[in-house]
Amino acid sequence: MSVKVFLELVEIKAKTASVLPFILGLFLAAYHYHTVQPMLALLFFIAMFLFNMAVDMLDNYHDYVHAVDTEDYQQNTNIIGRENLSPHLVLAMLITLVVIAALLGIYLVTQLGLTLLWLGVFCFAVGFLYSSGPFPLSGLPVGEFFSGFTMGFMITLISVFVNTGADFTWSWTNLGVIFLVALPDELWISNLLLANNICDEQEDNDNHRYTIVHFIGKKWALYAFAVKNTIAFLAIIAAAVLRLTPWTVLLTLLIIPFVVKQTKLLFNKQVKKETFPAAIRILLIGSLVQVVTFAVGLI
Repeated sequence: MSVKVFLELVEIKAKTASVLPFILGLFLAAYHYHTVQPMLALLFFIAMFLFNMAVDMLDNYHDYVHAVDTEDYQQNTNIIGRENLSPHLVLAMLITLVVIAALLGIYLVTQLGLTLLWLGVFCFAVGFLYSSGPFPLSGLPVGEFFSGFTMGFMITLISVFVNTGADFTWSWTNLGVIFLVALPDELWISNLLLANNICDEQEDNDNHRYTIVHFIGKKWALYAFAVKNTIAFLAIIAAAVLRLTPWTVLLTLLIIPFVVKQTKLLFNKQVKKETFPAAIRILLIGSLVQVVTFAVGLI
């Protein structure tokens, strides 16, 4: 297996969805609690990144094994069939990534307590249920919610907790702060799956995957995509006004024309290879600019 094929198998291009929320949590810990735990943060980052790769690998593996369309999708579209990969090899690699991530997680629990265990169990459960089980979340109307909530909010929350430890107070106020600051990431990540499902509507129906697009149709799904982008910017404004983030984060509003342009591309044409990357670009640029402007404010 070449490096290029492996990176596609683990969908490396989508890793923005986990890396930037982690960094956002790191900066939030520094801004609100004035404390950072570099070594623990690094271990969490490695565990999170490996598990994220495993989840995306599991998604490809599950879709290959359970494909209804065994001639076109399984052999020509899914990377395992297209690249003639051994399903047994893919499964072995998947298990290896999960075991390493779990061991690192267990070590972090010994350092930070059982609270981290329950947070990790929730993320592991969503990760597995997202792509496997009798009714994978990615093929249900709730897929967008769970992907955005888990990767946007939970990763940011755990990142804050790992860096603050005993200094973190579990209260609705603190959870609300993290939720609002992480909300743009939550929405952009959920929009990534929504855009994917919009482009794959027919393919999903052929493979008995009934996503939210199946129930509300492409028209309303596209409207939802645009509305969530709007709410993301409103959350950025609210967080700055409430002084939950440095004022420099408001500079993220400068990318609104870019987001509008990308949204129009998806509205005009819903073709996976041509316009799905618009959602990837919104997530990448939006999350990156938010993190960079946050860093400028910290300096």
